[in-house]
Amino acid sequence: VQLVESGGGLVQPGGSLRLSCAVSGSIFRIYTMGWYRQAPGKQRESVARITSDGYTNYADSVKGRFTISRDNAKNTVYLQMNRLKPEDTAVYYCQAVATDGSDYWGQGTQVTVSS
Repeated sequence: VQLVESGGGLVQPGGSLRLSCAVSGSIFRIYTMGWYRQAPGKQRESVARITSDGYTNYADSVKGRFTISRDNAKNTVYLQMNRLKPEDTAVYYCQAVATDGSDYWGQGTQVTVSS
């Protein structure tokens, strides 16, 4: 399984970005997809997750601002980020969890929220 993120960049506070994660390989094994982030000097934290059945959950810090979705036809997972704050600045990583519990990670994409 290979994951490739895109869509990061520099945005002003209050702005929006949409991250994409393209999945290839043995995708039939994938059960859950998620987005994580890691800010400098901090541990990696879960941001949002979506199961193969479409169930979602979010970190409290992003509820109401971020939306995770998946397009099964394109084998892509998205993270729509609205009303961005400086504290959202981090490297964002895509994760895939297979039915056997194996997990896979993308290379990360930088999101910087600054005026």
